[in-house]
Amino acid sequence: MSGPDQDQSKTASLLRTALHAVHVAAGARMVPFAGYDMPVQYADGIIAEHTWTRTNAGLFDVSHMGQARLVGPDHASVAAAIEALVPAEITGLAPGRQRYSQLTNDDGGIIDDLMIARPADPAHDGQLLLVVNAARKEVDFAHIAERLPGGIELVREDERALIALQGPRTEAILSAHVPGIADMSFMQSVEAPFGGIACRLSRSGYTGEYGFEISVEEGHAEQVWAGLSGDQWVRPVGLGARDTLRLEASLCLYGSDIDETTSPVEAGLEWSIGKRRREEGGFPGAGRIQRELAVRPSRRRVGIRPQGKAPARAGTVIADMQGNEIGVVTSGGFGPTVGAPIAMGYVMREHALPGTRIALLVRGRELAAEVVDLPFVRPRFHRAN
Repeated sequence: MSGPDQDQSKTASLLRTALHAVHVAAGARMVPFAGYDMPVQYADGIIAEHTWTRTNAGLFDVSHMGQARLVGPDHASVAAAIEALVPAEITGLAPGRQRYSQLTNDDGGIIDDLMIARPADPAHDGQLLLVVNAARKEVDFAHIAERLPGGIELVREDERALIALQGPRTEAILSAHVPGIADMSFMQSVEAPFGGIACRLSRSGYTGEYGFEISVEEGHAEQVWAGLSGDQWVRPVGLGARDTLRLEASLCLYGSDIDETTSPVEAGLEWSIGKRRREEGGFPGAGRIQRELAVRPSRRRVGIRPQGKAPARAGTVIADMQGNEIGVVTSGGFGPTVGAPIAMGYVMREHALPGTRIALLVRGRELAAEVVDLPFVRPRFHRAN
């Protein structure tokens, strides 16, 4: 067991976001995550934070995520550069729009998943904005930079913070600070001032709720956080509830549900691959991904509902009713909105049909469960009228 001095040494070696002092002052329980000292929960606890986000508005510090810009002479050039690394359709991405995709390796596995946005301002039309996962940003940025053609540059934006406001009241709350955001549709990205502070806003998030993400220079992060947290319907939310929210919405967590051995098709992410890209390929691992699109992969990510109250955690072996191992749980826990344990995992495709009865091998016991449709809670994403 480590002593107090060792614990302090470990904490001191962790990176801190620009909002670290705010979390500590608010009484957050801080934990190491992706090399950062991050809030896992506040005084009310994970279930209360989860429920508040589903009914009101949760405020998340996601500044540990990696932000960067691809810069080139024009949109066609930077789009072609990133399309050589991801299966999404980026060439046709309209100004002010954002798209989800994956960096794939030569075997069709996922190096990371990411967001790619095209600025709305014509003056920035030779740029694309990237947001990648915290634990993978060093890998991602090196991977991208090494593969860019001449004239295209990756510019890291480590000096920017990222704040997410998620929940059904977010539009009304944010409108008080940024007029006009009610007209934004899901996955739209704009530049707009927040009380005079220059920000980039996107109508997106990773909770399955209505919401926005706000990118701002670190020096102004506390001011934006304070402006939002002063609203009676806003409460800070930690990583614990962020995980239960994304699990209920069936959103993948890198390193658990997807990794360098997992293809986008196995993970059920084929919706993010554009029609032209499916036909033409031209991205790493295209052969495997096109083949799996045509003939189905040998395994598939599925939803799982354990019977009873015992949750199935990541790593739990999945078996068929004859006791044969058919897969593994990759994410699992209690779903506060569902009111029951839920899980996701991969099973052999012949067992992936909703309604299939399965067994979960938990601490030497077989627990009955069933394959179910995803998501567990239907996402509420705003669509423009």
